[in-house]
Amino acid sequence: MHSRVLLALTPVLFTSMAFALDCDNAADQATMNQCAAQQHAAADKELNALYQQITTRLKSEPERKKSLVGAQRAWIAFRDAECNFSASGVEGGSVYPLIYSNCVTELTKARAETFKTYLKCQEGDLGCPVPGQ
Repeated sequence: MHSRVLLALTPVLFTSMAFALDCDNAADQATMNQCAAQQHAAADKELNALYQQITTRLKSEPERKKSLVGAQRAWIAFRDAECNFSASGVEGGSVYPLIYSNCVTELTKARAETFKTYLKCQEGDLGCPVPGQ
């Protein structure tokens, strides 16, 4: 399944570098798919930056960091399975990359919000797994 998504998004990787897309006025499926892929890439970049901030804060707590790594791997597996299911009704169609990317983007944004919450924990918050700065 993942190889099909990557294959479908390969043109996006090359054509999006050649020109700026007008995503607000996308009128064809290929452009909509490319815009969805760009939105996913932006959300993923933000999530990765937040993840790095958290792992930096956990550098002196290897067991908690290991727990985060495990949770993140499980979350990625969930995200991929959920979005595969969400887009399964259009599998093989030209709209599949759009539906799949939109799903992945929304779940990634939600995960980023969770990470932001972890990074804002107040000192003494016993329910927070990430120590303050």
